[in-house]
Amino acid sequence: MRFIFVHGTGVRRKRYDQLSALITTALAKRFPDASFVPCYWGGTHGATLGAGGRSIPGVDGTRAADGGPVAGPPDQEAAEWLLLLTDPLCELRVLAELPEDEDDGLGMPGVRSAGEMVAGLLTALSAELPSAGPPAAEPLTAELPPSDELFVLLRATGLDTHFGPALAEVAGSAEFGEACAAALDIPASREVATAASRAVVAAALAAAGEDALCTGDERDRLVDLIAGRLGGTGRVPGGRAAAVLGALALRMTTQPVLDLWRGPITRKNVPKLGDILRYQARGGPLRDHLAELITAGTDPAGPAGPAEPTVVIGHSLGGIALVDLYALAAMEQSPLPKPELLVTVGSQAPFLHELGALTGLPPTATALPPGFPRWLNIYDRKDLLAFRAEPVFADDPRVVDHEVSSRQPFPVSHNAYWKLDAVYDRIAEEIEASR
Repeated sequence: MRFIFVHGTGVRRKRYDQLSALITTALAKRFPDASFVPCYWGGTHGATLGAGGRSIPGVDGTRAADGGPVAGPPDQEAAEWLLLLTDPLCELRVLAELPEDEDDGLGMPGVRSAGEMVAGLLTALSAELPSAGPPAAEPLTAELPPSDELFVLLRATGLDTHFGPALAEVAGSAEFGEACAAALDIPASREVATAASRAVVAAALAAAGEDALCTGDERDRLVDLIAGRLGGTGRVPGGRAAAVLGALALRMTTQPVLDLWRGPITRKNVPKLGDILRYQARGGPLRDHLAELITAGTDPAGPAGPAEPTVVIGHSLGGIALVDLYALAAMEQSPLPKPELLVTVGSQAPFLHELGALTGLPPTATALPPGFPRWLNIYDRKDLLAFRAEPVFADDPRVVDHEVSSRQPFPVSHNAYWKLDAVYDRIAEEIEASR
């Protein structure tokens, strides 16, 4: 018995040697007389950055769109808006919780506080919304009266259908009500007006998602226009909510980190993502390499097959390549020796076939071709890169799924298979059953 282990995406020499030693030791306990054929492909067929990563913005010292250095200080504005998109009411929540100023008499019965006036203006704004109707055939421009600038801009940014619900969400929130109640003077009410305006725009942007067509300048203008109708100003530098949330946004949101570390992050993930993309575009050389390795054990006396039974084991992308290889060989009736057993572990091959993206099978195929080997597919449901094969090829007795559990979350679960006795025991059971 000989075993061939085909590693997955992102694996390079040091990691392959670790995995190979682990798998070889575990299988040798169950098959003492077995031989193990190394199959490291990451060096020759793995992805690399051919131009040294010069396609990544900022890695060569180029300037940002605003003329500033790409690797400069983190963008607090972008971080704050990312936090607002996640939680549009966060600034209002901060203002509602801040200590109240001393009562200056505006809290007397029958006297509306400055914050209550903001609440009334926000409610009145909803009455100004234009009636809903089909989008205009032509883009709306400055021909409309200046008083309609807010609604023109909402239509231009794709936020018109989301503005009303966003306005209602903010106006009806406990956070807005409490912030208004806490704003007893004019400066505090202006802060609430600004925070409410940002909350409305953020809620509309979050609801629109990818349908929004809105630049930062347009976003800021929308805030200005709404805040102006609430008796405030669109942007209040140094506001109390900004002081509390500014540093928090830089720590909690990902955009500043991505901006600052885009080059290193992209380079680090090239082996993982790049191997997949390279295989999908140019997988032939890797499959040829696997075919040569498998055929090397063929008995030269005839085409009957390998001199000893062969078990091929593929992890992740390695399993995809093996399924492709044997499916193509079966359909083309090539002389590739059929193994005793094909094992895929944490494989995406069944999912790719459902998508019509598996090279070895036509998208409409509902069964594996004659001549395809027996297939044991091992998966852990906590591994988000592992998929079941039996339901995809329900009428094919050659396909068997087996579930294991490492009790680890993703992504740790994707590599934890090789420490599980259940994986090797199931492979041994399937080999014994085939005899």
